[in-house]
Amino acid sequence: MPLSALPTLSDIEAAAQVVYRAFPPTPQYRWGLLSERLGADCWLKHENHTPVGAFKIRGGLTYFEQLAKRGELPREVISATRGNHGQSIGWAARQHGVTCTIVVPLGNSVEKNAAMRALGVQLIEHGDDFQAAREHAIGLAATRGAHMVPSFHPDLLRGVSTYWWEFLRAVPTLDVVYVPIGQGSGACSAIAAKQALGHRARIVGVVSAHATTYADSLAAGRVVEAPVSTRLADGMACRVADAAALPVLAQGLDHLVQVSDDEVARAMHHLYTDTHNLAEGAGAAALAAALQERDSLRGLTVGLALSGGNVDAAMMAEVLSTAAIAA
Repeated sequence: MPLSALPTLSDIEAAAQVVYRAFPPTPQYRWGLLSERLGADCWLKHENHTPVGAFKIRGGLTYFEQLAKRGELPREVISATRGNHGQSIGWAARQHGVTCTIVVPLGNSVEKNAAMRALGVQLIEHGDDFQAAREHAIGLAATRGAHMVPSFHPDLLRGVSTYWWEFLRAVPTLDVVYVPIGQGSGACSAIAAKQALGHRARIVGVVSAHATTYADSLAAGRVVEAPVSTRLADGMACRVADAAALPVLAQGLDHLVQVSDDEVARAMHHLYTDTHNLAEGAGAAALAAALQERDSLRGLTVGLALSGGNVDAAMMAEVLSTAAIAA
């Protein structure tokens, strides 16, 4: 996908009206303790405050809106997820009266699974990682004649771009923003909003050091599969990068940062102590990356995406106890 194919300002503004029928803009706050910790003016965008606890719902709403607008609403949709995308698709499918089946890998988050079922989703557990679940979902959709909802698509970007549009408009002085990368919709949407608004902020992508397909693919200029071993950052636990996202990221990102599970755990702990907000692993990755680059951020205005707060209670308890000791 070229930069010219990204959502325009009018696309994003129209998408915002779709999103706001479901919930209002999420807040962004300058947190004093985070600013002290980072040595910079630090703003946090609270996508953990959406009705599904993550930014993905924005994309689901606009994806289904576009299907309806074209008269293409199917009887059933199928998709694959580690949790937040599945909640997004489940929410929007329920809103439009469409049957929804979601495939997750074995051992997926218990609480994310429960949240999807509560939205009326038929949940199928298959495979050892997201890619295996995705491939099973594609086969299942073909067998059933259902509509396969991808994890990366222009109609998803329309909705996701609204959160960056909100953030960049609310804090026009941002010098640099950090955004986690799973399948690329969040980072590509940040690039779209920056381009649409003519904002000056540099955009830094964040990947897990234990799931490096995007780092490896961007370095190689083609999709490079990489093993996944992260325990914490399930929202970034992708084995195969999306080819459509790579050109946008290659042109729009300032650089990439890789963060370890230990760094993510400490960031989850800091977000709790400094803001008393829960962050899942991917939701804390932006802070982990900024802390890694803290020395280069002195005196700047920094924006962080708290992209989701859907972490299982047992995992959060473990993080709070172990990260406190390591801090």
